[in-house]
Order: sequence, then structure tokens, then C-alpha cells
Amino acid sequence: MTTSGGGGTAPAAAATPGRTPRRALRRPLRRPFRGALLPALFVAPASMGVSGPSLVLPDAARELGVSAGPAAWLMTVFGVGMAVGTPLLSATAGRRGPAGIVRAAGVLLALGAGLVLLAGSLPLAVAGRAVEAVGAAGVTVAAFQLAGRDGTGRTSGIVAIGSAFGGTLGLFAGAAVARAAGWQAALVLPLLSLLVLLPVLRSAGPATPRTGTAPAGGRLLGLLRAPGFRPAAGLMLALSTVNFALLYGAPHRFSALTGWSPVQTGAVAALAALTGALLSWLLIRLAPRLGTRRTGTLLAAGSATALLLAALAPWPPAVLLGSALSALATAGGQGVLTGAATRGLGEERRGPGIGLFNLAFLAGVAIGPALAATAA
Repeated sequence: MTTSGGGGTAPAAAATPGRTPRRALRRPLRRPFRGALLPALFVAPASMGVSGPSLVLPDAARELGVSAGPAAWLMTVFGVGMAVGTPLLSATAGRRGPAGIVRAAGVLLALGAGLVLLAGSLPLAVAGRAVEAVGAAGVTVAAFQLAGRDGTGRTSGIVAIGSAFGGTLGLFAGAAVARAAGWQAALVLPLLSLLVLLPVLRSAGPATPRTGTAPAGGRLLGLLRAPGFRPAAGLMLALSTVNFALLYGAPHRFSALTGWSPVQTGAVAALAALTGALLSWLLIRLAPRLGTRRTGTLLAAGSATALLLAALAPWPPAVLLGSALSALATAGGQGVLTGAATRGLGEERRGPGIGLFNLAFLAGVAIGPALAATAA
């Protein structure tokens, strides 16, 4: 990313040719954080909905009078709802702008959480989780579209880290709030996104009708034909599937190996995955030097290694290492591959391109826990 001097500091810069003022050096690093902080805070709680129920499903199954298999739908349906909701709410964004999708997401989050809290049966709880998931999909689409306004991968990378932060923290938060307030509280953690709804709305601007509508099927096919889109989206699907399978399965395996309680397991599992997600920023910064092909190879190798460690290693620390490595690959991939998938798209196609790319990520959110539950 290139730098540009501000008009007020130009004389000082000219007085020392060959040297760049420290303020100018820091400016490119600060700009992505400023532009991405609010979207990252918005998306983090929505991502807790993916992992929050992971360690409380036995309690939910017992109170709802079902076995562990059907209860796993409380996790699986969230990924399905996000995958279905992404194209629907992306179309809303195309017609009404980001503010329209933020408002729709807020209403759906509240409605879905209300159904979950009132649920006395598994079908109603699953229905509530599905509605809540569509709202969380809207939050995710809006966050990445707001971050994508600058056209750089770094800003989207910070939002990806925020998403990973929420997804990993949800392991501990879900177990902790369930212990304090019951299993249903672990299923409505995405409601916390509403705490920053008003600031996000101000950042998004007015929800005014746009002259164009959401892209038609032919234009969506055009996005799929864009250079680099399909490889980036396919790799993102693989990384996401592995990560969310481990987000469901690795804590249970760690608990079985150690005998720790859900709260203890959630704390260490969240810490391990969070460490990996934060370290992904180093990969995001190195990616321009490495190039797309080398970065993709590193991401694929890291995800495969993570799966082997978490699924087969007989030592609890190795299971945690697998979780951390998978979180690093997924958060780094979401930041790096978003830019690779949408590079070369015009401004009018960037938003739909990001939405379609996120659909690949969210398909992994749905597929991963389902595969892990089947394997278990």
C-alpha cells in the first residue's frame, strides 16, 4: 500500500529529502485499524453464535428431552442459516445500501433470539437459531462491505480477525453464560452485536434506494468467471470447513483427554484459537511479499496439519495447537483471499463479489460442525 503526504506536513517533509517523517510512516498502519475497528466490533458477537453452543449441547439435549445427535442441529442450523441469509441480505444491500442490511440484520437477530429464549422444544429452538443466523449473516456481509470500501486486504483482514475473535471467544463465553443463566443464554450471544448497531448505522450512511438492483444470475456467473475468484473461494471453503469442524470437535476431544469441565475447556480452547487468530495478522502483512500462490500453499498446509493434530494427536496440548493453527489459517485466509477473490472487480461489483466470497466461507460454517457431529 502506498503512502501519501498530508498537505499540512509537506514543508517538513521537503526539508529533509530522502527521509519519510515518522508520522507519515505510521499513517498507513493506523488507517486500516480506524476503518475496520467498528465493523470488527460489530461482527465479533455475531460470530459467537457459531461456537457458543458447542460445550452446552448436552445440557440443551437433556432439557429438551432429545439425544445428542438431534441437539447438534442447534449448531448446524446456524451455519445453514448464515449460508442462506448471505445472498438474501446481500441483495438487500444492493438495493438499499449497507444501512439497509444493518437494519434488517438487527431485526432478525432480535426476533431469532426471542424465539430461542421462549423455546420449550427443539423445533422452536432450531427455528429461532435459523432466524438469528440470517441476522448474523447480515451483520457479516455489512461488516465486510464497510471494511471493503478502501479496496485493501488489510482492512478486511482486521474484520476477519474480529470475526475469528468472536468465534473463538464464543467457546468460553457460551460455557460461562450457560453456567450462570442457562443453556439458552449461550445460544443468543449474537445479540451483543446490537450494542454497536447505532454507530455502525452512522458509519454506513443513509439507507437510500439505489438505481440498480442486485446482480442478476448472469452477473453473478460473471463474478465466478473473474480471474482468481474460484480458486480463492474454493480454498476459503476448505479452510472454513476444517476450522468449524474443529471448533465443534476439538474442545470435546480435549475434554475427553483431560476430564476438564466445559468452562475450563472453553477457556483454554478459546485462548488457543484466539492466539492463532491474532497471529494471522502477521500472515496478512507478509502475503503481498509471498504472493498469492505461496500464501495459498501455506494456508492449505497449515489447515491440513491442524486437522491431523486436533483429530489424531493423543496429547491435549497438540489438540490445542491444532485449533490455534486452524484459526490462524482461517482468519488469515479470510483476510488475504477476500482481496485475491475481488481483485480486478470494479467498484459496482466489489460488494456483490465480497458477498459471494463470504458465501463460500459460510458454507464451511454449516458443513464443518455437521461433519464433526457425524464423525463423533
